[in-house]
Amino acid sequence: MKRITTIALLLVVLCVSWTCIAQADVRVPKTITDNAVLQRDVPVNVWGWADPGEKVTVTFGKATAQATTDPDGRWMAKLPAMEAALVGKDLVITGKNVLTFRNVVVGEVWVCGGQSNMEQPLDSWGQARLACTEEEANGDYSYIRYNRAVHLLSAEPLEDVECPGWLECKNGDQKRCTAAGFHFAVRLHKELGVPVGLIDVNWGGSKIDWWVPDEGWKLLPELESYVGDMQKARDLVLKAPDYKKATVGMSRNAYAKKSSNLIGAMYNAMMAAWTKYTIRGAIWYQGCSNTGDREMYYYKQKAMIAQWRKIWDQGDFPFYWVQLANFTAVVDDPNVSSNWPALRDAQTKCLDVANTGQAVIIDIGETNDIHPRNKYDVGNRLALWSLANIFGQKIEFKSPMFKELNIQGNKAVVKFDSVGGGLIVGRKDGRFPVYEDTGAGLSRFAVAGADQKWYWADAKIVAKDTVEVSCDKVAQPVAVRYAWQANPLGCNLYSKEGLPATPFRTDDWK
Repeated sequence: MKRITTIALLLVVLCVSWTCIAQADVRVPKTITDNAVLQRDVPVNVWGWADPGEKVTVTFGKATAQATTDPDGRWMAKLPAMEAALVGKDLVITGKNVLTFRNVVVGEVWVCGGQSNMEQPLDSWGQARLACTEEEANGDYSYIRYNRAVHLLSAEPLEDVECPGWLECKNGDQKRCTAAGFHFAVRLHKELGVPVGLIDVNWGGSKIDWWVPDEGWKLLPELESYVGDMQKARDLVLKAPDYKKATVGMSRNAYAKKSSNLIGAMYNAMMAAWTKYTIRGAIWYQGCSNTGDREMYYYKQKAMIAQWRKIWDQGDFPFYWVQLANFTAVVDDPNVSSNWPALRDAQTKCLDVANTGQAVIIDIGETNDIHPRNKYDVGNRLALWSLANIFGQKIEFKSPMFKELNIQGNKAVVKFDSVGGGLIVGRKDGRFPVYEDTGAGLSRFAVAGADQKWYWADAKIVAKDTVEVSCDKVAQPVAVRYAWQANPLGCNLYSKEGLPATPFRTDDWK
């Protein structure tokens, strides 16, 4: 009798197992979880896998969409455009089984990419030094949700991503959220009153090269030398049998990072799976690891933006970045430069790409720390671009930029664009707003003659958009630089709206 019972139980188990194999459950990537944020006002992608030919229905409140799985087991449904909603609802996906995701809201969805300055969380990795309040670190900001990707590498684009799922910024859970992204989201919510979702995908120390999809390198002739050999070197390591196990005393990712060029590897493992997720745009904070590229960074960032936009297939979505902050020891000789100002200039040049913007933070860096503590102003200056360009707010959002140079005798007259209410000598202290420092003069302007020798100059604002620069050691100036050093500490030209002037040079001398 016991033997018969045992055989019967085995048959039941086998039948259940066979049923599970024959009828695979409908499933979705880890980009879709409880607490997710869906992009408002546009059709929203919902996708996953199931049996070939299986019909899948997606329901969210009154919105529904249907799809049929293709021969490879993939399906994609599009929910109709929906208005923003702070109150969460169930997202229900029905095939041969039913998936229910709770507390899903509709609002603004942004990718937050880059290296450590974007990765730096609100708690600054446990160090009490980041410019956030106690309320920001522990209060209820549940209208902000984030999903932080786990650090992984891949030689090929992955269809799913390792991540913990969407988390609400409350009860201290926000401490692991990107700080720059958090302050960006707080400002958006304050102005728009909608939820904000942050796709938190970044890795400290990473190069922009590691976030460019393979096809992106073929977009610009200036990058032809970067394709081929480096991709082969990456694949040799990431596809090697010994990479499948951790090396002694070293994680697989550390091993790969040490042993190979990682061109495209972070995009493949951490970003590719997100490219079907419907977004509003992207913010980017990176460049420290690429300062040696100097002018070449312009082409790399341009290629990355173009290829991301192509793969996401949402048109020229907004892409805003943070220019490198001031950093390293202060140098008093204006003839001593470095790679840092050249990299900043490459970032500024990238503004020629449609629907892009740059947050200038040359005034909030740290001499001894590559990670500025003040991520509050970083996020807010990024948000200004979004609020003005996407949502039509009549605000000043762009830092003053060099327009033209005129030489008048022994004086160099510099005109600026984007001056708002006018140029001022400003001062910035922590998170406090910039104020006009009427008792101070302009700092960090330099002038040179035809001999290409630079001297610190006297500079004064002579009109709303004009600065006059001169030096008694340069009788006939031909070129001007402003904040053209790794750490031009004390540079203090602002618009009345508190936006720092963009570093520039009028020469092209090497």
